[in-house]
Amino acid sequence: MQHSYQRTIYACFIGYVVQAIVNNFVPLLFITFQNTYRIPLAQITMLITINFLIQLAVDLLSAGFIDRIGYRASILMAHVFSGAGLLLLTILPELFDPFLGISISVGVYAVGGGLIEVLVSPIMEATPSDNKEKAMSLLHSFYCWGSVGVVFLSTLFFALFGTSNWKILALLWTLIPVANFLLFARAPISSLSEDGEKGMSLRELMSQKIFWPLILMMLCAGASEQSVSQWASTFAERGLGVSKTIGDLTGPMSFSILMGLSRTFYGKYGEKINLDSFMKYSSLLCVVSYLCIALIPIPAVNLIGCSVCGLSVGIMWPGTFSKAAAGIKRGGTLMFALLALAGDLGCSAGPTLAGMVSSHLQDNLRAGILAAVIFPILLLGGLFLYRKLSDTLH
Repeated sequence: MQHSYQRTIYACFIGYVVQAIVNNFVPLLFITFQNTYRIPLAQITMLITINFLIQLAVDLLSAGFIDRIGYRASILMAHVFSGAGLLLLTILPELFDPFLGISISVGVYAVGGGLIEVLVSPIMEATPSDNKEKAMSLLHSFYCWGSVGVVFLSTLFFALFGTSNWKILALLWTLIPVANFLLFARAPISSLSEDGEKGMSLRELMSQKIFWPLILMMLCAGASEQSVSQWASTFAERGLGVSKTIGDLTGPMSFSILMGLSRTFYGKYGEKINLDSFMKYSSLLCVVSYLCIALIPIPAVNLIGCSVCGLSVGIMWPGTFSKAAAGIKRGGTLMFALLALAGDLGCSAGPTLAGMVSSHLQDNLRAGILAAVIFPILLLGGLFLYRKLSDTLH
């Protein structure tokens, strides 16, 4: 039975690679867009906001229609939107106002990325496997490896063929959602609900006391990750005195590689490791990495702190998903959608807090990072509260 689901597992892994493509490819082209289409930098940065807000809206709205049309139709639709957005990126900027064309393209693939985020975890959770926590951690590692692959291969392509040929690369990246569409079309997909049992309603879910520490943990997981990863490139440039390109490769890539290694490690050896302990010590390591970045006035140590932070946050997101699936059996698609929403809110809240504090203190980035240490500390509190409530329920 499990062997017949191998195609589904592979499709889920590649699904997160698709999400990594839609989230990481266009930011590599910001300077190219600025130079080619004469788009002001202020407008270009809005593309990140458009992508984030649409994915957030999809997180919020998706539970209402996914259960109606089914997982297969929804995940296929996600790949259609992802591929179409990347394809439109090569067409629309030439047809009318370039910024509007790029914005529409980003909006289209953001719908796909948002759906993938909501769908892939419950599809994986419903797939028969020996250890759900291991499978979930390994699944989420593919987003990290996808991010590393997109940055590295795109940078290599630009070095060999020049950024002027970016449309060719966009078309090549489009082939991955197309291929995974075909893989999902033929893969067996199970439902989270057993024997036609309905998932919880919003009211039922919110009445579960154990649900709220999970939401807190997801918010803090997203914030803990993004508060540092967004600034990793800056620390690399300052610490190593290298160009922006090399800074992007050493900063964000080292962060993503170590985050991926953390998830892959748990994905391989998870049955021998207690998830609670792994998350607790990872959160403590995250606090230490933040303090290294914020309090030690040595740029090279700051860069090491950024990398170690990637290692420490790896288990937070998939670990919380696994705890939710184990702790709330009938949570269903709605629960996964709300957890994704909380995670995405954290991805926005963390860098926003760090940026606001930094700006208030004359662009003191260390002070901003120090303020954001509240997130891994709160995650520790959420983990403690979850365990306490879980013990009273069993």
